[in-house]
Amino acid sequence: MMNPLILASGSETRQEMLRNVGLSFESHPVRIDEEMIRTSLEAEGAKPRDISDTLAEFKARRGSEKHPENLVLGSDQILALQGEVFSKPANRDDAALHLQKLSGKTHHLYSAAVIYEDSKPVWRSVGTARLTMHHLTEGQIDRYLSGAWPNVASCVGAYQAEGLGAQLFSRIEGDWFSVLGMPLLQVLSYLRLRGMLGA
Repeated sequence: MMNPLILASGSETRQEMLRNVGLSFESHPVRIDEEMIRTSLEAEGAKPRDISDTLAEFKARRGSEKHPENLVLGSDQILALQGEVFSKPANRDDAALHLQKLSGKTHHLYSAAVIYEDSKPVWRSVGTARLTMHHLTEGQIDRYLSGAWPNVASCVGAYQAEGLGAQLFSRIEGDWFSVLGMPLLQVLSYLRLRGMLGA
C-alpha cells in the first residue's frame, strides 16, 4: 500500500480541494521565508509564473526533507498586475490599497504545484487565470471589506473569488482551480498515473 500524499501546506482551500475529490492525504505545513524568496527572485528579474513555481518547489522540498518516503505536494499562488507582484495584505488598509490598484484592470493569477519524491522533484505544473475587476469606488471597497475582512487577510489580492469576492469581477478566464490556488486537474492527472486515484 502506498504512503499517503503529503500536502506541504496548511491552506484550508487547498485541503478542501483535495478532500472534495476523495484524495487521501495528510497536511503537514512547512515554513519558508516566502517574502525573502519572492523579493530575491523579483530583483533577479524572474517572471511571476517562475516565482510561483520556485516557491512551490521550496515548499515541496522542505516537506520532502521530513517525509522522503512520501510524495510531497507543494503549491503557491502569485498575483501579477502589469509586472507588479502582489503579496498578501498586511492589514485592512493594505487590502484596500490592493483593491484600488486592481480596480478596473485585468490581472493574472499563477498557481504552481510541484511534487517531490525521495527529496527530488518528479513533477511540476503552473496553471494560469486572467481576472478582470469592475471599477470600484472607495465606498464599494470599504463595504466589501466590512463583510470580507478578516477572512481575506491570507488571500493575495484581498479577495476570495469563490465567496464575496465574486461580486468584484466582470470576467474570469482560465483555470478555475488555479483561481482557488492550485492547478488541481493537472495534479490529479499525475496522481492517476502514479496509481493514487481510485476512479
